[in-house]
Amino acid sequence: MHSDLSLAFLDVVEQAAVACAHTVGQGNRHHSDQVAVEAMRSRLDSVPIDGRVVIGEGERDKAPMLYIGEKVGKAAADGTKGLPSIDIAVDPLEGTNLCATGSPNAIAVLAAAERGGLLHAPDIYMEKLVVGPRSKHSVDLDAPVADNLKAIAKCLGRAVEDLVVVVLDRSRHEEMIREIREVGARIQLIGDGDLSAAISAALVGSGVHAAMGTGGAPEGVLAAAAMRCLNGEILGRLVIDTPAKAERIQKMGITDPAKVYRSSELASGERIIFAATGVTEGTFMKGVRFFGEGTRTSSLVMQTNPHRVQFIDTIHVHEGSSESLRLRF
Repeated sequence: MHSDLSLAFLDVVEQAAVACAHTVGQGNRHHSDQVAVEAMRSRLDSVPIDGRVVIGEGERDKAPMLYIGEKVGKAAADGTKGLPSIDIAVDPLEGTNLCATGSPNAIAVLAAAERGGLLHAPDIYMEKLVVGPRSKHSVDLDAPVADNLKAIAKCLGRAVEDLVVVVLDRSRHEEMIREIREVGARIQLIGDGDLSAAISAALVGSGVHAAMGTGGAPEGVLAAAAMRCLNGEILGRLVIDTPAKAERIQKMGITDPAKVYRSSELASGERIIFAATGVTEGTFMKGVRFFGEGTRTSSLVMQTNPHRVQFIDTIHVHEGSSESLRLRF
């Protein structure tokens, strides 16, 4: 996969973020998601790939666009031949409730890899444990919470009481929250947006040392793509709690429902690209800012080959505004 595609994918997430940023705080999460999807889908048609959505807005009969299996890119748009075959995972608006309420850490996200390089995960829950590079070989999804936190603290050379763990504020996590508090670690409860939390856990200086709990499996694949680029780790296991889900994963070719996946299995591609743009203010990206002559976006673009991580601040100047444009830091 050509590294120049990273800039094309950056443009895709920027346009999705700008589109839904106009809806921030308006209280209509469905509308926010809709405009993000439409903007992302439209922009993908200009990317020179033979693309296939493997993580998207849902199954074909439930999503009008960016559905699982949908063909995207110039090959699908105008029949261009000879383009690279790419699998894509998208979340046009990760944190729809966050956008609707104007809360922090709503982002537009895309991950890409060569064909077969991203797990086709079903839209069900996944148990997750996310840590940074220094702790990646010291944790176990089946270990007690206290043991994992002590191991993380040892790897980071700090006390357990100095750790911050991000957990989704859900009733299903009550026992985990109690165990974290008992061992003395601090907790940051979030209403939505566990993908941003996962990335924060792998970024030194974010103030977050781990992310724990059960969230969406598709977000787990996106997090794995980010971990491949950041040298962090996500451990994940699908939550199969009904016969219907068991049948569904079997049809998708998943034979071991109890399997604990690592980043290298959720995002196995040799060449991974991950791109995200902030919609609202966040931990590691600013939100979209509008001013008279244009728009300013804050993005994170990462890839494994060549291995690089870029924080990109972009000013999109409105047509005809060049002469009156004034920039400030």
